[in-house]
Amino acid sequence: MDKLLVWSKMHKKISRHNSKLFLSAIFELMEILDLSTAAEVADKLLEIQAIRLQPEKPFTWASGWKSPIYCDNRLSLSFPEVRNLIKEQLVKSIMHHFPKAEAIAGVATAGIPQGALIANELNLPFIYVRSKPKGHGMENMIEGKVVPGQKVVVVEDLVSTGGSSLKAADDLRAAGFEVLGMVAIFSYGFDVATENFKNADVKLVCLCNYDHLLPRAVHRKYINEDTLESLAEWRKDPSKWKQE
Repeated sequence: MDKLLVWSKMHKKISRHNSKLFLSAIFELMEILDLSTAAEVADKLLEIQAIRLQPEKPFTWASGWKSPIYCDNRLSLSFPEVRNLIKEQLVKSIMHHFPKAEAIAGVATAGIPQGALIANELNLPFIYVRSKPKGHGMENMIEGKVVPGQKVVVVEDLVSTGGSSLKAADDLRAAGFEVLGMVAIFSYGFDVATENFKNADVKLVCLCNYDHLLPRAVHRKYINEDTLESLAEWRKDPSKWKQE
């Protein structure tokens, strides 16, 4: 059963006066690198409206999917406190999970500024991967110095299905890089993304995801607890959510 469906059913059985117990029980159902980081990043992204939740007035994605959530992590760049928090935690993720990194690669376009900040902090070379080759000059797919055999970590701001992120990893491998893995600010946690990363043999480490966002949104009253079941259903099958 989907974690969020389990969560919404559990939540109905737990008193509002036991909020700490509730949050503890929920997180036991989830895989998380760092609970405090996930909570802090979720709080900050909600606070600056980089993430918006509107289950009653859903957004429409380019794919045509209806969505209760809209995420634009680029807004974090305009808030120094949030920008530094994200940079520091992504650096920690790389140092812990990919300590042999020799270069940082951003995914165009939103992964470029995050990747450059991280590379500067780690004093590592920085490159970025285009979504398609430049249409003039050298027609590069990868901008920066290409060093075959170099160990690289990919930086992304948001992971949905993983398609564009993993294409960047494929392009780096095709150019001769050794892709150690990927770090990202936020993931929707779709099953298809999990499967795609598994099939591509790319390890993904995120600071926060949909599972960890919702408890914070409820706790800080950005959403009503009565909407949890609908929010869980969206993550389970986003292509069919509110399409009737």
